[in-house]
Amino acid sequence: MRSRSNLPLILVLLAGLLAGPAQAHGGVGLRTIEVREPRTDTVMPAMVFHPTPEGTATTMVGAYEIEGEFSSPLAPCRHPLILLSHGHGGSAVGHHPLAVSLARAGYIVAAIEHAGDSYRDQSGFGTDKVLLGRAWQISALIDALMKAPELGERIDDDRIGVAGFSAGGYTSLLLLGATPKGGSHARYCAEFPQDEELCVHSPSRTIHFDQHPHTVDPRIRSAFVMAPLAVFFDRESLGAVIQPVFVHAAMADTVLKPRWNALAVRDGVRNLRGWRGIVGADHYVYLAPCPAQMARSVPDLCHDPEGVDRERLQAQIAELARSFFDETLLDAVPK
Repeated sequence: MRSRSNLPLILVLLAGLLAGPAQAHGGVGLRTIEVREPRTDTVMPAMVFHPTPEGTATTMVGAYEIEGEFSSPLAPCRHPLILLSHGHGGSAVGHHPLAVSLARAGYIVAAIEHAGDSYRDQSGFGTDKVLLGRAWQISALIDALMKAPELGERIDDDRIGVAGFSAGGYTSLLLLGATPKGGSHARYCAEFPQDEELCVHSPSRTIHFDQHPHTVDPRIRSAFVMAPLAVFFDRESLGAVIQPVFVHAAMADTVLKPRWNALAVRDGVRNLRGWRGIVGADHYVYLAPCPAQMARSVPDLCHDPEGVDRERLQAQIAELARSFFDETLLDAVPK
């Protein structure tokens, strides 16, 4: 969640048959899609990772070397869809190892760059444009994908899930029915008034959440949340989430205190399907491993505490996410 206004430009990113288990394919295809932010008409880029029957090499996207290629054909049949929501100040490729792993398992994965809350535009920080608009942006992404040539007809719209990190975890919970409340945020700031991001600099205390439209998207059936932001939710609002949720937590998180965030979600949602807490891991362990140049430029985002192997941990997270979505999307009875 920490503001990353100085994040360098090296991050610049650029009717079917299948109704059963997702199938592994030869490689991962990449494509981009543009989405219009529903309230401001701002254009948001999104990256799509999809299964392809062809073997694929790697592609440089900004600073990252991603396992996948543009112009690769989309594997036939229909595929379940996962929406991927980044954290505050993030990008559409900041969680590419997770996206690639799910695409290899047969999922179409779409990662948006959130308007007003990305590495290149943080103008909506702490406002309703972000604290509510993030959810509307994910819904707009689904709409755009369904209308996109070739992609739309390959998506199984009965099997849609969401995965999110930090503010993206908050976004995922909004989409499943959690309602943000200013009182919960106020209680947090009364206990931690020196929290610069959530209490000192954030204008969010001026938002009247109950005066805005709902953020629920009934097309989304389950959520995998990583170090989720949750100080805007109380136990009642988290209890409104009845769809399956998996919570993954960094137990040494210095950005989002686990007791108020990940652990509150774990203990508050009604249908917790899984939980994992990593002792010693800090907040940014969920970001893709950093190339050397990025590690030198933004060490706070790239360096992990001693004993934490980010690459190995992310492979484990990807396997947990795949198993969770297999269980909650593929084995579930269609709506």
